[in-house]
Amino acid sequence: MNIDIKNLPTSPLKAVEEASQVRVGRGEPNRDQQSTGSTAGQDTVSLTDTAARMRSLENTVATMPVVDSQRVAEIKQAIVEGTYEINPERIAEKMLDMEQAWGK
Repeated sequence: MNIDIKNLPTSPLKAVEEASQVRVGRGEPNRDQQSTGSTAGQDTVSLTDTAARMRSLENTVATMPVVDSQRVAEIKQAIVEGTYEINPERIAEKMLDMEQAWGK
């Protein structure tokens, strides 16, 4: 089954940026507003600090390696030397933590 979704942003960050911008506007003053001296015009509020932080975080994550090569080499060396210790309690704890995080 094919799902054809059109007009979606190319990245989640773009969607966040677009959602983070709020524009509030007012039209021209009516006759009553003009007679009382109240002002009218266009007010704009832009909430882009969140989008900027998201962009910075995305750039930081994009530059990070997917795998910590040094850590992998250390573990391989410990396995070869027979010094790598397996801690079943720690593994079980981490698995439960991950399961709880996915459940939220």
